[in-house]
Amino acid sequence: MRNLIQKTLISDAGLEAVILRVPIGLILAAHGSQKLFAWFGGYGLDGTGQWMASVGLHPGFAMALLAGSAEFFGGVALILGLLTRPAATINAVTMLVALFWVHWGNGFFLDTHGIEYALALLSATTALIFMGGGQYSLDALIGIKLLEAKDE
Repeated sequence: MRNLIQKTLISDAGLEAVILRVPIGLILAAHGSQKLFAWFGGYGLDGTGQWMASVGLHPGFAMALLAGSAEFFGGVALILGLLTRPAATINAVTMLVALFWVHWGNGFFLDTHGIEYALALLSATTALIFMGGGQYSLDALIGIKLLEAKDE
């Protein structure tokens, strides 16, 4: 159990983890809120689900729920540094699907809905998988408390 706690929660990263986690988490949470709640000009679950079904991601509503939840809740988790590695992993997989299923045939650049943006988010979330939440995260606080409890 100690090894699992250390691999999941403990990280030697410092301020660089915060600098990466917070803006990436904000971006993901904002995009997830568009899918889930129709905030910030989004289409909500119904509209996003219809669009996902139209591009071949079936069932559309379930895919919208999964992607929106990964982005929103995973994004909030990244902002807080809470279960950073699992949240980053879920979002990296989400970005892989977006990159290859949605954006791949549209070229590289954002103005043509190409892979540029999904690739940037995939790179950032993958870096966070390896980096972890860092010393300034809830992961660090929880990990230290759990390890102290195990030592008692």
